[in-house]
Amino acid sequence: MSDTPILEMIGISKSFPGVHALQDVSLSVNRGQVVALLGANGAGKSTLIKLLCGIHRPDTGQVLKNDTPIQLHSPQDAIREGIGVIHQEFQLVPTLTARENIFLGTQAAYTQVRSQSEHISALELFKKLGVLIDPEQRCSTLSISQQQIVEIAKAIHRKVDVLILDEPTAALSPMEASRLLALVKDLANLGLGIIYISHRMDEIEAVADRIVVLRDGKSVFEASAAASDRNTWISAMVGRTISSEYPPRSTNVGETSLSILGMTRKPKVDDVSLELKRGEVVGLTGLVGAGRTELLRLIFGADRADSGQLFLHNKKIDINSPADAIRNKICLLTEDRKHEGLILSHSIEDNFGLPNLSRFSKWGWMMRPRERKRLSEYAADLSIQFPSSKTSVQYLSGGNQQKIVMAKWLETNAEIILLDEPTRGVDVAAKREIYVLIHQLASAGKSILMVSSEFPEILGVCHRIVVMRAGRIAGQFINTDRTTEHDILQLAVQPESESMPAGTTL
Repeated sequence: MSDTPILEMIGISKSFPGVHALQDVSLSVNRGQVVALLGANGAGKSTLIKLLCGIHRPDTGQVLKNDTPIQLHSPQDAIREGIGVIHQEFQLVPTLTARENIFLGTQAAYTQVRSQSEHISALELFKKLGVLIDPEQRCSTLSISQQQIVEIAKAIHRKVDVLILDEPTAALSPMEASRLLALVKDLANLGLGIIYISHRMDEIEAVADRIVVLRDGKSVFEASAAASDRNTWISAMVGRTISSEYPPRSTNVGETSLSILGMTRKPKVDDVSLELKRGEVVGLTGLVGAGRTELLRLIFGADRADSGQLFLHNKKIDINSPADAIRNKICLLTEDRKHEGLILSHSIEDNFGLPNLSRFSKWGWMMRPRERKRLSEYAADLSIQFPSSKTSVQYLSGGNQQKIVMAKWLETNAEIILLDEPTRGVDVAAKREIYVLIHQLASAGKSILMVSSEFPEILGVCHRIVVMRAGRIAGQFINTDRTTEHDILQLAVQPESESMPAGTTL
């Protein structure tokens, strides 16, 4: 690793109407170094990235590449300067092949000979990255992790020497994430300077050489990863000491509230039976594609089951639609809050009121004052920050968006709460607030079924852990204090020939 910065940002400030997004921020990265950029939602990380990839221009400050000032007026300028960004939302054309995406925009003229040359070059890039992907496969048919590799291959083809990774493991399974972290280390060893952004502290500990923390648009902490720890980073991010990442679990687990018997929708869900108890947080985990989200959608009536029964407080219920679920006091916080949990172009109060129209309307007229009063009460209870209830929900941070989704469902007085990746894409402070809320709901007698791909989260939050594999329940862990991530992973990937009977308890 070089001691000389390959890229420096010095005294960068950027303001938008009414907002100081960045104030006198400095950041540098050396060749062969992984710099972790941390901060709560709204801290300024996204603005910093957009400055580096030429989408925004700073109000003050300068950017240096190899000690020479550079101007980044457009994404093309960033590419010419060897700066590559892998965004959370991939910049791929799904109808084109992996090869075509890698070389898109770099061809002077297109010929059959050139396509053959590109095919060979793409294979060499994938070999360099340690993966086997067919260059002629359409990107729409690739897995999320394969699409990410195509993005990285595209950046390497463009000869980037600074690579920015924004929440790169957000949609990956634990094994895929582990492979990506190893690849990040390999890229650093090849001499790239890497800026790595993630809310997952275990990843930061695994790959980072240096830590930089932003808070409220300012750089508030910088140190080597070896000379600091996650508690220090989290405290710097939130501006106060957090004693523990996970709050104490609630203890008043009661009688069975919901029984799921033989739920089936092949090939994704196959003969799943499960019970939820009052006051219990049940973690539902497994690898991507195990059937977790599909099971929640069946319970909520978003999809129709081929077979299976639901019993609420020992009484059989029929759920043929989300409206049926809501009437039976069952709610679902979807994994994709932006597309399925919220109407982004609508106001906060419209999103809050949508599933509660019967509570906030009379004779066909909305009772806006009552709606706003309840929204303000939830904002206080859940620490939701927004300038006005009329603000479009798309302008809120990820954590605040998630809390709005929670608030609207809590107002329905749901008893069964289905959470699908409730902390995905939110910062550590908002995560802990969500964990506290989950246990407050459990203490109030709610039954919670929570899907999460993060094994530490499942272990830290849940009373009981159920593992799915290939659409079936592979087993469950009752004593979570004695369960390890390795135990969960072993059950999640266990070959079918070694499978335990459904419902096996460990």
